[in-house]
Amino acid sequence: MEAEVAARMLERLDYVKLAPRRILDAGSGPPGEALERRYPKAEIVALDFSLQMLKQRKSRWFGKRKTLQVCGDVTRLPLGNGCFELAWSNMALHWVVDPLAALKELHRALAPEGLLMFSSLGPDSLKELRSVAGAARVHAFVDMHDIGDMLVAAGFSAPVMDMELITLAYQAGDALLDDLRASGQTSARADRARGMAAKAFAGALRAALPSRATFEIVYGHAWKGAPVNDAAKTVRVFKRLP
Repeated sequence: MEAEVAARMLERLDYVKLAPRRILDAGSGPPGEALERRYPKAEIVALDFSLQMLKQRKSRWFGKRKTLQVCGDVTRLPLGNGCFELAWSNMALHWVVDPLAALKELHRALAPEGLLMFSSLGPDSLKELRSVAGAARVHAFVDMHDIGDMLVAAGFSAPVMDMELITLAYQAGDALLDDLRASGQTSARADRARGMAAKAFAGALRAALPSRATFEIVYGHAWKGAPVNDAAKTVRVFKRLP
C-alpha cells in the first residue's frame, strides 16, 4: 500500500512547480524509488529510524546523483539547517511519538520556500482490527485537523490537508496481521501487552478478524516561508499604530 500512496502523492506534485536540488525522504522505504525516478538530478537523503528498512533501499547512483542513507530519528534530524528544497515523508509520521517535534525538525531542515509533502494514517485506520482487539491494543492515529494545527505551530505556511479511505480485502482475516508485520507496521504502543498471554490473545485474534481492513490516508503539504526582513516587519507594525 505504501507504493500506491506514494504514487498518489507524486500525482499531487504535478500541480507544484518544483525542481529540488536536495530532497529529504524521511521514513524511507523501497517505494521511495519512485521519488528518485521523478527527480533524477536531485540528491536524495533517505532517512529512517529502522536500519532494516534502510537495508531494503540500497544506496546507489540513480540518474546523475546518488541516494544517500542516514539512520536517524526524524524528531532529532542529524542534518543541518536549510539543506533541502523538498521534504517528503510517506506513511511514516503516524509512528512518531511526538509528531509536532518531527514537523519542527522538518521545517528546520527545509530551505526557505521549501515544500513539505507527507502522508499518514488517520484515526479510522484499522477500525476492524480495533473493534476485535480493543482500542488499547491498536495504535492510535492523529486526526488530520490536529496535524494541520501542528503544521502551523511548527512554522509552516499555507497548509493543505485532505484524506481518503482505502479498503483492502484479504482471503482470510489473519492475512491482515501478516501483511502489517511484513511491512513493519506492528503496534508501536509502549503499553501494549507482551508475554505468553499476548501470544494466546494473538491466536484468538487471528480467528476473529474480518477479511477486510480500512485505512484512512491523510495527505498534507505546506511551505516554509521565506525569511521576512526585520525592517519590513517594523514598518507593518507601525502601520497598525493609531
